[in-house]
Amino acid sequence: MALNRRIPLRRCSGCGKMMPKKELIRVIRTPENEIELDLTGKKNGRGTYVCRDAECLRLAERSKAIERSLNITIPAEIYDRLRKEITNA
Repeated sequence: MALNRRIPLRRCSGCGKMMPKKELIRVIRTPENEIELDLTGKKNGRGTYVCRDAECLRLAERSKAIERSLNITIPAEIYDRLRKEITNA
């Protein structure tokens, strides 16, 4: 008998679509107020999610959606690291 496990869904900060957590990239603000990419989805901190799509990242950056979600200014190098992660996927 197969178990029907619920797949956790999260909302993309760029496009607003609900997607499975594993298909998104998590950006966190640590308790020390540092911004990190959480590719495992298990790090401690306040998180928000972005699709693995360059257009979604552009929308999130332009609208400052990630900054609003985390209540902190996001440095440009974090957006650069996100772009690299998206292009490598």
